[in-house]
Amino acid sequence: MEIKLTTQEIRAILQGCQYTLRLVGSSQDYRKIQSSEYFSTSNDVVLNDAFNILGEVVDAIDEVEQFSQQGEPRHGAGN
Repeated sequence: MEIKLTTQEIRAILQGCQYTLRLVGSSQDYRKIQSSEYFSTSNDVVLNDAFNILGEVVDAIDEVEQFSQQGEPRHGAGN
């Protein structure tokens, strides 16, 4: 089953996830967990990294929307 979402819905969901991550990251309990010597992730990422990545994805969506509205093809895009 395919879920159909508009670009606005996708952007809103991603921004909502960012907001949620910011709430979690600002909690005293989470900061205590992350500062523990036992806290480790396979790529040394922290919650703030996920927040920043979601922001980059939202920015990329905005850029695609901007180019789409101008009707110009985009070359060399991506990572």
